[in-house]
Amino acid sequence: MFTTSISLDAIHSFSKNTIADHIGIEFLEIGTDYIVARMPVDHRTHQPFGILHGGASVVLAETLGSIASFLCLKDPDNQHAVGLEINANHLRPAKNGFVYGRVTPIHVGRTTHIWDIKITNEEDKLVCVSRLTVAIVSANR
Repeated sequence: MFTTSISLDAIHSFSKNTIADHIGIEFLEIGTDYIVARMPVDHRTHQPFGILHGGASVVLAETLGSIASFLCLKDPDNQHAVGLEINANHLRPAKNGFVYGRVTPIHVGRTTHIWDIKITNEEDKLVCVSRLTVAIVSANR
């Protein structure tokens, strides 16, 4: 399904000096129609009560979905994938360790992509479910 081939190293390089890099998101696996990444649950991603901040989960979800959309672009030199809408349901807290995000497609069209992102803890229990809608726009805008 992905039209662009990219290595994990290239994704890590692409993410340098971004929010994903700042909070420690690491890309672990790229399949034919999914990407897996992990994010630490620590001082960078905690909210004041010492648990994973919902906004950090949303950053992980949008990062995964945006990269997945980029990999689906027919003409990446002349197109950009930009977030249009995201929602997230936070199901259980995480206090430490890592959470893992896996993005899979719901709809990959010409002008919009919709992604399902499931975030789990180290025991593979759901922490957050998210849906991201991405707009495909001209890079010349």
